[in-house]
Amino acid sequence: MATDARQACFEAGIKFGSLYHQFAGTPVSPASTRSLETAIAESIENQPYCEDVAVAIDDDAVAADIDHENGYTELSGHLMEVDMRVEYGGVTVRTRMEMEDGYPLMKLVEVVDGADGDDEE
Repeated sequence: MATDARQACFEAGIKFGSLYHQFAGTPVSPASTRSLETAIAESIENQPYCEDVAVAIDDDAVAADIDHENGYTELSGHLMEVDMRVEYGGVTVRTRMEMEDGYPLMKLVEVVDGADGDDEE
């Protein structure tokens, strides 16, 4: 049987998979980054145990990726950073997606068991 900490980590992984694969390829321009950030965060926050999502899309990177006259590019991992907080049972999991060695890496930042105060960084 899974512990609350393992289940919380699993839930965080599900949220990241959903976030990335649902929104990768979405048309984005410098004019639409804020609204897309909000849409992504609010969509993922609807999922069970997800308490907070912060999405930051890099306007300059979006502008640099536009290579045609239509004025937009497709959203991909190198254009955004995401922080997420999932709570399951008495456990809080903090995660982050950011570029690392040219790859949008999703990682576990912190696991805190509120029942006994353990921090499993």
